[in-house]
Order: sequence, then structure tokens, then C-alpha cells
Amino acid sequence: MAKTRSVPDVWMIAATLGILAIGVVMVYSASAVAAFHDYGDSYYYVKRQLIFAVLGVVAMFVTMNVEYTFWKKWAVPALLICFGMLVIVLVPGLGVVRGGARSWLGIGSLGIQPSEFMKLAMIIFIAKMLSERQNQITQFTKGLLPPLSIIGAAFALIMLQPDLGTGTVMIGASLLAIYVAGARISHLGGLAMLGLLGLGGLIAAAPYRLLRITAFLDPWQDPQGAGYQSIQSLYAIGPGGLVGLGLGMSRQKYNYLPEPQTDFIFSILAEELGFIGGSLLILLFLLLIWRGMRTAITISDPFGSLLATGIVGIFAVQVLINIGVVIGLLPITGVTLPLVSYGGSSLTLLLTALGILLNLSRYSR
Repeated sequence: MAKTRSVPDVWMIAATLGILAIGVVMVYSASAVAAFHDYGDSYYYVKRQLIFAVLGVVAMFVTMNVEYTFWKKWAVPALLICFGMLVIVLVPGLGVVRGGARSWLGIGSLGIQPSEFMKLAMIIFIAKMLSERQNQITQFTKGLLPPLSIIGAAFALIMLQPDLGTGTVMIGASLLAIYVAGARISHLGGLAMLGLLGLGGLIAAAPYRLLRITAFLDPWQDPQGAGYQSIQSLYAIGPGGLVGLGLGMSRQKYNYLPEPQTDFIFSILAEELGFIGGSLLILLFLLLIWRGMRTAITISDPFGSLLATGIVGIFAVQVLINIGVVIGLLPITGVTLPLVSYGGSSLTLLLTALGILLNLSRYSR
């Protein structure tokens, strides 16, 4: 193991806090109208976001100072606890239904989303398993099949909620770690083909997913139904131009774009801050991902390298899907923009994961 650095990666910290600051501002700007309409308080959403942001930053600085090998010891218990929560959330009366998905545990507006915890727990477990089986990863049955079976079981439970977006992020980040661990391209390619067939089956099994695909191909076929969100998102981005309409001046947040503070917050940002504001946010994400991958490449411990890769993968996959959906390159999947979109479970878990990544950066060469 390389010698511990005196400080974690300051560029990563700067990028994280910069993205978080933009997120808090945009949550207020995007949600103020809906918050006043629904709760009589324009600050309803941003006050809650600030509370979770503070808790998340505290968690980030705590995990930043906890040696990353600690998580290896707790990989299996954490995974089992998350599996337990994924089962409990499916029990009527225990799991809370929001937005058509039984994805929450809690009372009223207070709750946690077990699938968000599973994303991080799965990455920690996969990093532990693969680092201990490096000489078997090229073998399909002994090296590749065991982690894939566990990932598949978690994905199946998440899909029973259903939550395709979170499940896709978990699989994408896990497969990135598996690829970096040395899995054969031929094996992964074959699995990708099976995955596409399975995705086709999932789409065929749920009519609303098929509607999302057809709306993605041509949203103007059903502008008041399945294509509504995509069209309203583009109506927000288009007028933003180079410099935007100005902070707080969005028109689409006036009940045109549904839930503008969550999945489509980038649309409001592009409308108010324009191409320059959107590009600045994307550059901050690229800086965060670059510094994270640099840590993964330069750390000498296999577990640490795979753990860093998986955490970076969560961010990279989630950013690609969210922005791809918002600009019309991908079908709508319900994935939030990391550190920017409104949401307590996602925000605190992602900041906790970044704390682990920052601790890993202390050990990079």
C-alpha cells in the first residue's frame, strides 16, 4: 500500500462542493413555484435539501477520515442488510408507494430508499469479492458468475418495486468494476446480448415502459401523454440559449414540466443559465470523475482500486443517463442528477460514497 497523503484530493473536494452548491441553488429555483402552490412555502424543498446536504457533508468528512479497508470488513453484513430492506420495502403496509413505485421505507414525507443504499453496498461487496478472486475473474463459472448472480438478485428485487433507473445505475457501475478487474470482453459481450434481450422482456411486460420507448422515438406522437415530459424538457432547454433567461426566470417550472426539482432539474438549469451554465456543471462532473479515476488507477491495493472504480461508475452512469434523458438522447428512466436533484437518501448516500473515494485518494501514488 502506498504511503498515506497528508490531505485528500483537493480538486475532488472543490468539484463536489461546487456541484452541491449549484444543486442547492437550483433546487430552490426549480421548486419554489410548486412548493408555494402545494405547501404555501416557497422554501419547502430547499430547506429539506439543505438539511440533507449538511448531513451528507458531515458524513463525507467522517468517511473521508475512516480508512477505506474498514468497509471491506463490513461488506457482507452491509449487503445482507440492504437485501433485507429491499425485501421489507415490498411488504404492503411497510413499503411506501411514491410515484407509482413501492421504493420507500418510512412514515409520511420522512423515509429512506433502500435501493440507494444497495448501490453503494453492492459496489463495496463486488470490490471485496473481485479483489479476493483476481486469478479466477477470467473464468466464467468460478470468477464471473458468482458476482453476476448477486447483482442479478438485487436487480430483481429493485425491479419488483419497480425502479428501472436505480437498477440500471447499479448494474452499470458494477459491470465497470468487473471489467476493470479483468473480466473477458467475450464474456461481457455475451452477457450484454442477454441483457438486451432481458431488457426487451421487461419493456414488453410493462406497457408504460413501451410507451416511454415510443415516446422517446417520437414524443410528438403523444404530446399530452407519454411524450409530454420530453417535449417540455426540450421547451425548457431551447430558450436558454447561450446565457439563459436568468436565475429564477424559468417558465417551464410553472407547472409545465412535472417535478422540475428532481429528474429534470438540468432542464431548468439550462433554461435559466443557458449553455454556459450547463457546460460549467458538466465540466465539474468531468473533473470529479477524472480525479476519481486517477485515484482508482494510481492506488496499489486491488480492493481500493475496484472500490474507487465502482464509486466513480455510480456517478458517471447516473450523470450520463440523467442528462441523456433530459436532452432527448435516452428514454425516460427516472434517474436523478447526482448532488443536484432534490432527494435526501440519494444526496446523503452519494456524499458518503464520495467521502470513501476521498479517503482512497489519500493512498494514491
